[in-house]
Amino acid sequence: MGLGITVEVIHKETIKPSSPTPHHLKNTNLSVFDQFLPDIYVPILLFYPNNNCEEVNNTTNHHSNLVAERSKLLKTSLSETLTHFYPFAGKFQYNDSICCNDHGAAFLETQVNCPVSKILEKPDFVMLKQFLPADMESRQEGASYLVQVQANFFGCGGMAIGVCISHKVSDASTISKFISSWAAISLGSNGTTPLVLPAEFGVASSLFPPLDFLNTPQPPIEYDKENWITRRFVFDASKIAALKSKAATATVPNPTRVEVVSALIWKCAFEASRSNLGSVRPSEWFQFVNMRKILVQPLAENVAGNALALVSAKTHGSKVDGNVQSLVAKLRKCFKEYKVKYANAVSGEDVCEFFKDYWKLIDQDDVDTYTCSSWCRFPFYAIDFGWGRPSWVSQSMEYRNLIVLMDTRDGDGIEACLTLDEEEMAIFEVDKELLEYAALNPTLV
Repeated sequence: MGLGITVEVIHKETIKPSSPTPHHLKNTNLSVFDQFLPDIYVPILLFYPNNNCEEVNNTTNHHSNLVAERSKLLKTSLSETLTHFYPFAGKFQYNDSICCNDHGAAFLETQVNCPVSKILEKPDFVMLKQFLPADMESRQEGASYLVQVQANFFGCGGMAIGVCISHKVSDASTISKFISSWAAISLGSNGTTPLVLPAEFGVASSLFPPLDFLNTPQPPIEYDKENWITRRFVFDASKIAALKSKAATATVPNPTRVEVVSALIWKCAFEASRSNLGSVRPSEWFQFVNMRKILVQPLAENVAGNALALVSAKTHGSKVDGNVQSLVAKLRKCFKEYKVKYANAVSGEDVCEFFKDYWKLIDQDDVDTYTCSSWCRFPFYAIDFGWGRPSWVSQSMEYRNLIVLMDTRDGDGIEACLTLDEEEMAIFEVDKELLEYAALNPTLV
């Protein structure tokens, strides 16, 4: 793992729901959104420091008791949470449903021979993978699990909780509700934390019925990672305020945080590609959108599973349409048009068109395509299992030209994780305009 850091798995077990799933809920149909999402895990890491580090280091028994106590609490509360999120403890049936058979979730405990601060001094994505229970591209086949958890206990008494959840049953909204509910149950002994639960899982498939021709396992995504590299950039609140001021126009007088950060990243990325290739070509930005915020149907707001679609904006990268102001205007226009078009309903054919066009375009060699997933405003930094809120939350899905945006701990900044070709990243990460507003992998301690 490097730097003399080791992560040793000390315990593995399966956590089953605390109560059996009722017979009438034994089968949950996938929605058309679920059908189109790839058979991969979505990873997230939550880091929790220990405020009594010296005491723990000096008291071996205290450390052992702390680990045992937290592990028991995590497993007990996870078991109860799975009774509410019962499909998460099930198994796939082809690509149309989940058999809610209480198969359970995987739970691993590890022992890490260093303090949390050593990891947070300069986060490294290769290193961070050691704290997750599965690779992103692992497929949920055979006897594997839709949910896997890894509780990493550090020598200082701090910990990191790594969670991998199948993308077939969850997007960022559902993952947020699941982990928030798990934490609320963990804190339940004080009776002050409200439980956040999703609507019935069947709602998604009734609003967005599955398509019959997709009822077979989909081919896996190929991951040729030889030339990819991931970097972390942090935009603090003051820099975002300055970027908003620069990006504001009569068309978009009040751009959002996500709009201005996305526009700047998009601009710097296609300029890096142009510099690397020595030629200009069109560029397209795909933004995942939460359909719960688009649709006006009351049932859509709290639907569980996936409710993700794609909005796209295009540019030829000229000085006229390739500056930050112009790109912000393009992003805003495309989103507004999308919202008007699909506010009342979205059909399976619409979803099919979204994803088919997307997969077709990203395979083309004559267009630069970038995909952005924003996890901003989801309350991951409020997740408290009983030992305080996380000091850092990391979401690091890695796929070529993928950008993932998350809030910083104060809720006002944005942390962006980008995966680009190595040659393009070498140009991107020294872009003067980018570095005017973003810090490359700043320390977290």
